[in-house]
Amino acid sequence: MSWDVQFRNGVWLPQIGWWLDAHSPVARSFVSHAHADHIAAHREILCSAGTARLLQARLSAGRIEHVLPFGQAEPLTIDTAVTLHPAGHILGSAQCLLAHERHGTLLYTGDFKLRPGRSAEPCATPRADVLIMETTFGLPRYVFPPTERVLAEIADFCRQALAAAATPILYGYSLGKSQELLQGLASAQLPVMLHPQTYKLTRIYEELGLAFPAYRLFEAENLAGHVVICPPQSSRAAFFQDIPRRRTAAITGWALDAGAAYRYQCDAVFPLSDHADFPDLLAFVDRVHPRLVFTLHGFAQEFARTLRARGLEAWALGADNQLDLGLAP
Repeated sequence: MSWDVQFRNGVWLPQIGWWLDAHSPVARSFVSHAHADHIAAHREILCSAGTARLLQARLSAGRIEHVLPFGQAEPLTIDTAVTLHPAGHILGSAQCLLAHERHGTLLYTGDFKLRPGRSAEPCATPRADVLIMETTFGLPRYVFPPTERVLAEIADFCRQALAAAATPILYGYSLGKSQELLQGLASAQLPVMLHPQTYKLTRIYEELGLAFPAYRLFEAENLAGHVVICPPQSSRAAFFQDIPRRRTAAITGWALDAGAAYRYQCDAVFPLSDHADFPDLLAFVDRVHPRLVFTLHGFAQEFARTLRARGLEAWALGADNQLDLGLAP
């Protein structure tokens, strides 16, 4: 008997009574990281210490938290052990490895990336029989250029804007992407101001042990000569109107798509992502060496077909090919 993997409100494992990144409140769910699309007001959660601290800033209290250190196996049910491993996505992001007496091992990645980051723990690749993996960039065209090159291009964009007496504005999610940007611009020695939400979360990163180059909370009256890092949605807020002579750039893996600058309505786009690109997705599968793969998010069906073409049983969760799939080995 193997794992029964279902997808409704996130991933549901009925054999152990736990959800994985449930989208709306449930009794018990593993929470892989603290991004808004992966959290809800669950009654009971399993997560890493970093995620637990970040959740305090994003959710009201009242839940039962099982906080596990990375790499330490703990009993989850009477016949299942759980171990959390770093996912490399943002600080505290975790993969969930389940070991069941009869079903074998199952690894759920949540969002992850193999490339080394500056503001997240390095991604682990534990072996597992069954793999449930995020496949946001699951097409061959998504191959990210070297991180150092992208960061150098971002720094050049900022210098050119400042030289023209304009304010460079870098759009990145307030949790994860903004801290990666802040770290990545350290060698450029550019003065940086942060949007209030980004500032708040960066301070929590510092509480959790990360060090950053100097930065300031956004102040419109002292803006001259600074780079501004802020969430993408802030372009519609009053905050944005206090910034004259703006030059904007979106920092996203989708920058590889044709017409991305037009779609994001920015002066520039740069392909820096906290997700795995296509080669890293393949490399991750090779390292985990599963016998069965379920793909989730993004180009899940396409990547599952890629894996099947390579001789591996793989299916996209929630797609039609899952409706009558038996999970017997």
